Amino acid sequence: MDALQIIELIIFGLLAVAVLYQLYAVLGRRVGRQPTDRAESTHSKLPGFNRLRQPAQPEVVLPEGVGALKAKDSSFDPGKFIVSAKAAYETIVRAFIGGDRTTLRPLVDDVVFDAFEAAIKQREEADRTESMEFLQPVRADLESAAVDGDLARAKVRFLAEFRTRTKDAAGEAVDDRRTAEVWTFERMFSSRDPKWLLTRVDAAEA
Repeated sequence: MDALQIIELIIFGLLAVAVLYQLYAVLGRRVGRQPTDRAESTHSKLPGFNRLRQPAQPEVVLPEGVGALKAKDSSFDPGKFIVSAKAAYETIVRAFIGGDRTTLRPLVDDVVFDAFEAAIKQREEADRTESMEFLQPVRADLESAAVDGDLARAKVRFLAEFRTRTKDAAGEAVDDRRTAEVWTFERMFSSRDPKWLLTRVDAAEA
């Protein structure tokens, strides 16, 4: 091997080392932003970033009268009450449409039951039957609460969309309805039965 070949081998060796170094530099380096980069760059600019504060929770504004009701009955929970009121609404509406007096009777007071009974009897005398289905989840909002001596009262606004099917001598009719109503529920603190009863139904703006 002459001197020229030796020099060529040395040059090729140096080139190979340079190429390997470049490959290492590229492959060994993170490409693009990593998941921790943003957190590090953001937090590092904040004083005391190791002690991150939790975002402030929005203040919950309770309807009028809820404080007085809770003062009288510490177990009253507005959230749980709305869930129960919503279930009662759906049950009562279905029972009324279906003429189910047995289900209605323990959920409403005498005045409301008499009104429902009159409407159900009128349908029966006309040989008309109805069925229904909710088209959307019912929306329920606690509007107000009050305490009157031994009586607790709560008003709930319901917004519902449902479809009724009516059958009579003329045939079958389908009607989609969107209703907004305010229902008043009451119960006596001294009663052994803590159940709330529907005592009034008022139309409301949708």
